[in-house]
Amino acid sequence: MPILVNGERVDDALIRQEAQMVKARLLEADLDDDPLAIEMRAWEWARENVIEKVLLQQAAQETGQRVEELVAKLTAKVAAPKKKDVVEHYRKHRDSFYAPEMVHAAHIVKNVDERSDESSALETIQAIQQELLDGKPFEEVADRRSDCPGRGGDLGFFQRGQMVQEFENIVFSMKPGEVSSIFRSPFGFHIAKMYERKAEGVRDLTDVRSEIEEHLIQRRKETCIEQFVDGLRARADIRKA
Repeated sequence: MPILVNGERVDDALIRQEAQMVKARLLEADLDDDPLAIEMRAWEWARENVIEKVLLQQAAQETGQRVEELVAKLTAKVAAPKKKDVVEHYRKHRDSFYAPEMVHAAHIVKNVDERSDESSALETIQAIQQELLDGKPFEEVADRRSDCPGRGGDLGFFQRGQMVQEFENIVFSMKPGEVSSIFRSPFGFHIAKMYERKAEGVRDLTDVRSEIEEHLIQRRKETCIEQFVDGLRARADIRKA
């Protein structure tokens, strides 16, 4: 049923659209609820979300601002978290900072596809291997001769399950600084270099400090907006259309 927010009509279609997004998040959270309960909860949350958005839009219009400008002003004085707040959050949520084993690697690849058959790709990668054996820097050769150039072939850090199995089997068995022999994957022929390994376990506070600070600042901003909207709602005229 449509509602009026300070005389502004909000149709069911808008709430229904919001409800679909809320429902998707509820399903993603894998809550142990029956479908009807999820539908009802999604509709209730969507209705409240839409009302809050309308109230914010009305408040912004009254002061000749865009919603983004109003939100920026409301949250401008939100203070950065203190060191003790960051440490406390880390201690309380330590398990959430668990990370699996990861490696930092780079590669040179010669693809096997309709443009390059297996024999020519193998011949090329063997020539590339010889350049490396002759002392040419891996990164320079990667940028010049790989079918996936750029950043010296650097793939950054990754965990198991993010690359094809053949690639992972080689790279995760290597030592830091080691350059592999030529090996095959579904994409073609590779030569990999492993730079660094991070063992599985809870990440150090120093590694996640900025992440925690950003999270705490965002949460404080959300609280600031919620308090402002609560004040708008207390004075608002909200009724069925």
